[in-house]
Amino acid sequence: MQSSYSSAKSEEDAGEVVNISAYRFAPLADLKSLKTQLLVQSRASGLKGTVLISPEGVNLFVAGAGVAVEELLETLRAIPGLEALTPKYSRSVEQPFRRMLVRIKKEIIAFGVPGIDPARHSSPKLAPTTLKQWLDEGRAITLLDTRNDYEVKLGTFRGATPAGIDTFREFPEAVRSLPASMKHETVVMFCTGGIRCEKAGPLMENEGFKNIFQLDGGILKYFEECGGAHYDGECFVFDQRVGVDPGLKETPTVQCYVCQAPLTTADQTDRRYVVSESCPNCYQSPEEKKNLQIAEREEKIRRLTGPLPGSQPYNDLRPVSIPAQFDGQRFGGFLATAFPRHAEAYWVERCDLGGFVDDGGAPIAADRVVRAGERFYRKLQGTVEPDVKADIKILHEDEAIIVINKPAPLPMHSGGRFHRNTLQWMMSEAYAPFHPRPAHRLDANTTGVLVFSRSHRFAKLLQAQFAGRTVEKTYLAVVWGHPPEDLFVCEAGISNGPGPLGARTIDFSPHGLPARTEFRVLARQADGTSLLEARPITGRTNQIRIHLWHLGWPVCGDPAYLREGKMGEAMTLHPAEPRMKLHAWKIAFDHPHARKRMEFEVAPDFEPLRM
Repeated sequence: MQSSYSSAKSEEDAGEVVNISAYRFAPLADLKSLKTQLLVQSRASGLKGTVLISPEGVNLFVAGAGVAVEELLETLRAIPGLEALTPKYSRSVEQPFRRMLVRIKKEIIAFGVPGIDPARHSSPKLAPTTLKQWLDEGRAITLLDTRNDYEVKLGTFRGATPAGIDTFREFPEAVRSLPASMKHETVVMFCTGGIRCEKAGPLMENEGFKNIFQLDGGILKYFEECGGAHYDGECFVFDQRVGVDPGLKETPTVQCYVCQAPLTTADQTDRRYVVSESCPNCYQSPEEKKNLQIAEREEKIRRLTGPLPGSQPYNDLRPVSIPAQFDGQRFGGFLATAFPRHAEAYWVERCDLGGFVDDGGAPIAADRVVRAGERFYRKLQGTVEPDVKADIKILHEDEAIIVINKPAPLPMHSGGRFHRNTLQWMMSEAYAPFHPRPAHRLDANTTGVLVFSRSHRFAKLLQAQFAGRTVEKTYLAVVWGHPPEDLFVCEAGISNGPGPLGARTIDFSPHGLPARTEFRVLARQADGTSLLEARPITGRTNQIRIHLWHLGWPVCGDPAYLREGKMGEAMTLHPAEPRMKLHAWKIAFDHPHARKRMEFEVAPDFEPLRM
């Protein structure tokens, strides 16, 4: 193919678009003025494409009428250092670019290695005809493809070694991974148009390669002078044509909208190719998409909880709402009645110190008359919360539910010493702007499977199943003692409100809440403990722990319900303390949207059979 103005003119006369690619390393200055000049000229003449200018030179891909192309080249060649700018020509039926861009860059080809200056030194260039002659003769040379993997996929020289990179910035590391024996071989490197080799060659010389050549003008120049000899496939180009064949004609190859990979005609017939959605390179099955989504969500949780959100001092605002029976009373009197642990003088002092504020942050005085329904906030300054375990694992998520494996100790809701170091806070932050709602509860010290709903509508559907007792829950517990019967039931009532330490207890009075738990002994161990399966038929707070404590077989590691009917001094363990051996093992329920039965099982992270 003739590379001249006459060739460009004949193509223009034939109604074809002239395409050029060119680069030149040379020191350039006054880049802003040059940018304006090139942009005005190109747009006025109807050219489209990209011109990159930098202190190290120029790199361009431009298409349009032949006369306009040559006028742009004349403008560039008039700049000192660009006199020898030599383009590679090709043609297309349609304009391959959508607009005209002129950009100022630090480098005309991104490399990121200081000290590489092709304007001063580049590796020896090998003419395309000489390379063809060497290949015809079977000369012992190593062909190194410096392009990205997605470019190599479309075609390369027969027997060439790909660099194995996704971007050119990865090339230096790829060179260091090449066999040491290559440093003594004759290496001919090549790329699309030659520009990458201008920087790759000096880098390889610096890394100790002794006999490096770069293919002058790259694959496109080789096609122009030698056709497709010794080359398999086509050449990827960075415009709307995607690929050109050895005759420099556009091929049927397209580019994936999602991952930008080039797609051959065979790729385009693959069932995984859906225009604007996927291709064989980036297609993911529903299961793969779900696993990726879960992995990304767990990574977000790790970022949110490292360090723990409550580990740094912060101002904790706890809501305080005014019930109807306190309408018209003074705020200090309300506090003393609602929270009788402290006398009114204590609460007056708290108010005087700015301990209570409204929605706007203004302090609330103790003598303020309050109205039913008003909401204020208790301001706890410099709050630091106890440590918790936050390694939350997501077992399943879809449009309706989230199922997790809850670690321990980790309180579910805000209360007492915990506000941010809670499961609810972490889940709300991880799924923001959505606010997942737990469908049931697990104690802070209990591990295992837990279900969240993703909306209020699904929450109602799930909660109806729990209320109707159609949800099957199975726990594992390691307890002190050996129950004499393999199967037994506890139906002791449980207190309707918290007692000491906020713990519930057994309540046989009419005020006690009905509760039923079914137990099965799985193993009685030589150390005096037993492994039990527990099925709570009702869902009272701390039900399994209280029932086992009441029967005389408390859960091992429980800080509240101790042996011999004693009560402990804490409700929530510290992460460094021995684990409580109660685990939510299995759950089964009807999916609130799909209506199919869902079953989840999580093995405990303690080893109950080897206690």
